[in-house]
Amino acid sequence: MKSLILAGVMALSATVALAEGQTHKVAIHVDQNDPQVMNMALNNAANVTDYYHGQGDQVLIEMVAYGPGLMMLVEGQSPVADRIAQMSLAIPDLHFNACGNTLAAMQAKAGHDIPLMSEAVVVPSGVVRLIELQEDGYAYVRP
Repeated sequence: MKSLILAGVMALSATVALAEGQTHKVAIHVDQNDPQVMNMALNNAANVTDYYHGQGDQVLIEMVAYGPGLMMLVEGQSPVADRIAQMSLAIPDLHFNACGNTLAAMQAKAGHDIPLMSEAVVVPSGVVRLIELQEDGYAYVRP
């Protein structure tokens, strides 16, 4: 009788866990100034979100742009600015990280400030941010 009760409790616990959903974490890496790569990264974010939301799960997505890929987040020059603006509104758990090292180098070379899109958050180092995210359990995706 004890094993039957225990089995029932375990089955109920599993059902409750499934009903609550899981949280998935994904880090997407963009390091190329290529609209096709940028769009693929955004497609990855949209597809992952659609899939996990369809399962009743939550997904946290951190997009990290550095090197030539930082152009993805440069105000007035991003070839995917409209998609980023739309997706930021539609997917509240999608965040865009801009590498501070890359930004500083670009500004030094240009001799002036380079504005980023309002959706971008500057992190000290894109590579370090990717390391931190992976250490925090984020799955790593590079389109």
